[in-house]
Order: sequence, then C-alpha cells, then structure tokens
Amino acid sequence: MTTLITGGSGFIGSHMAAFLLSNGREFIVLDNLSTSDTYNLQKLEKKFNKKISFYQVDLRDLEKTEQIFIHNNIHKVIHFAALKSVNESIQYPDLYFKNNVTGSSHLINLCKKYEIKNFIFSSSACVYGKPEYLPIDEKHHLQPTNPYGESKAAVEDLLARDDYFHNQCSTKILRYFNPIGAFDEGLIGERPHGIPNNLMPYILGVVQGTYPYLKVYGDDYNTPDGTAIRDYIHIMDLIDAHRLALDDDRLGLEILNVGTGQGYTVLDIINTFNDVNGIHIPYQIYPRREGDVESCYADATKIRNQLGWHASRNLSMMCADAYNFAMKKNKL
Repeated sequence: MTTLITGGSGFIGSHMAAFLLSNGREFIVLDNLSTSDTYNLQKLEKKFNKKISFYQVDLRDLEKTEQIFIHNNIHKVIHFAALKSVNESIQYPDLYFKNNVTGSSHLINLCKKYEIKNFIFSSSACVYGKPEYLPIDEKHHLQPTNPYGESKAAVEDLLARDDYFHNQCSTKILRYFNPIGAFDEGLIGERPHGIPNNLMPYILGVVQGTYPYLKVYGDDYNTPDGTAIRDYIHIMDLIDAHRLALDDDRLGLEILNVGTGQGYTVLDIINTFNDVNGIHIPYQIYPRREGDVESCYADATKIRNQLGWHASRNLSMMCADAYNFAMKKNKL
C-alpha cells in the first residue's frame, strides 16, 4: 500500500519519509517547494540507495494534484503541506487561507473521491490560542490568536464536518507541540528558508554563523525566568506518533495532542543546548511578538491511552541531534 506525504520535503515530512524508507514502506512525496528544497530527500536517497518518487505540485492546483491520485495506487495520506510562520500569517492572512485551507480542501475532496482509508492531518497547538488551563487537553476551546492557527482550525473543521472522515476512514488530527531535533544523529534536520521563526532553527543559524546572536522575544512573561514556555518534542518521537496513527485502521475521527507534557522556557533550551554541546549561544532580548502566548504544553494522556504512544527522547537528545545536523553544514 502506498502512502502520499504532502509537504514531504519539509522538516517533518522528510523525517516521515526517513521512517518509511527505514522500514521498506512504499510512499510518494508531493511538495511545491515554496518553503523547502529537496536536500533532505536527496540525503535519504543516498543513505538508503533508493529513488524517492517526488512530485513538485501545489495542492491549490486541483488538476495536477488529481493526476497523482490517478497514476498512483494511494491508500493512505499524511497531510503536512502548509505555510507555518505565525509572523508571516499576520502580515499575509489571505495567503495563509488560500494556501493552507484551499489546498487542504482540494486534498480532502480527492481523498473522498479515491476512497482513502487512512488520513492524518498535521495540525498545531496554535489552534488552542491562549491557554485557559495547563496542561492543554483536546477538549480545550479553540481560540487561535493568529491566522496560521486559524487556518489549521479551519482545516480541522472541514474534516470534522464531513461524514466520510468519521464513518469510512481512519482519520487522525494530530496537534503538534514544537518538534525539534534530527534524524539519525543529524543526517537530515530542519532547514528553513529565510529567517527562522522558530527557536531551534534560529539557534542553529547562530551555530553556523548565519546570525551573530539569538533573538529572544520577551523576558517579562509570568514564568520562572521571564521567557515563554513551550512543549518541545523530538522530531522522531513525533514521527513515532504518526507511525502508530498510520497503522491504526479503526474507522472514525480522533483528535490527539502530540507533546511531552513538559514545558521548557526559552532559556532552558539555550542552557541545555550549551551544556550538551559544549558551546555558548549569545542572545539578546527583544519585545514580545504579536500572536505569541506565554505558556503552552500538552496533556498527552489521550494518545497514550488510544495508540500507546509516549515521548521517549529527552531535551538533551533533542539538542544534541539538532547540533549534529548543524555541524554537518548541510552538504550533500
């Protein structure tokens, strides 16, 4: 059975490809390369000595997307493809709606037409907005504070309102909490185009000399050291959650948090990164960013009970693997 990975050349998608290659599973990759390139996929092809079936297609192009379904025997779909910058979404909300929601709508309709039996949607903790309580469980109200989060909530709503994804498909909506790290001690990792919006790729940019220091946005939050708290999860723990979701054929739609349940401040991450890797990351404090929340971390009880998943890699492993990838200097 063949799995379609949308957004498969990006950070999370390419790590999903790494897992599938490692386990001899058939898959194809779709990506428009608007925010990524094929570096990670090329690295995987060399390691596993296997050509990856790749289509440079935009999901907003319905005709070209359907051709992929016509010419491939697709049984399962993992939908990663999306623009994901909070700051950019605030500047260009229409772009985020058209890309993330319209593209997803096309994919959803094709999945129904071609009777896909397993569908995984890559959502985000951003849909929760400012937490009403912590840790956040799946029953928390959805109140996104930026257009990126709104676009993810809109796609969730498309799935939730469609009987097909409740009654004829095993559908999983996975809400992510800040994946970091890398595959195989740094073989592939996160390679953002332009200035990163997330913490770890910016740290790696400092390591590689792209930036002179790290910008820390806000030190006046009501947290132990004044910096924002997030739930960081190793990318391969996140992929393990997808593996379990992909192999679960029970019909119905389930929404599942994927996080460690542990919150770390920005300074926790910096200090751990420094200690594990024996370096010093310079940083400067900047004002808070619009759309950021003070603290956000998961209650992952539901996914543990339903799929038997739990995070097994600690923060030191996340920082070490990310650093190893940075030190390889992205050479093919």
